[in-house]
Amino acid sequence: MSWVVLIGAGMLETVWAGALSASKNFKKLTPSIIFVLALSASMAGLAFAMRTIPTGIAYPVWVGIGATLTMIWGFVTKEEELTWARLLLLIMLIGCVVGLKAVS
Repeated sequence: MSWVVLIGAGMLETVWAGALSASKNFKKLTPSIIFVLALSASMAGLAFAMRTIPTGIAYPVWVGIGATLTMIWGFVTKEEELTWARLLLLIMLIGCVVGLKAVS
């Protein structure tokens, strides 16, 4: 159960990062509210998962999921340019997250 919650919390990291960007420095109300709610839920999920998953595994997995999905979202929305170097680094990041799960 902790791994499912941790993955969900990592996905929420993408939501709050996108909402933070969309809030335009907290000048837009709706994205600002989404940011606060998603950040709170993401942190609560991380805290829940860390009750049974060691911090040294849970935190990097949480960050890795959030960073990977945020980067993919940037590629999909054309806010970020997809290059071979970025794609290779993203694949290596995913490999590291999967590796951490495999050894835990």
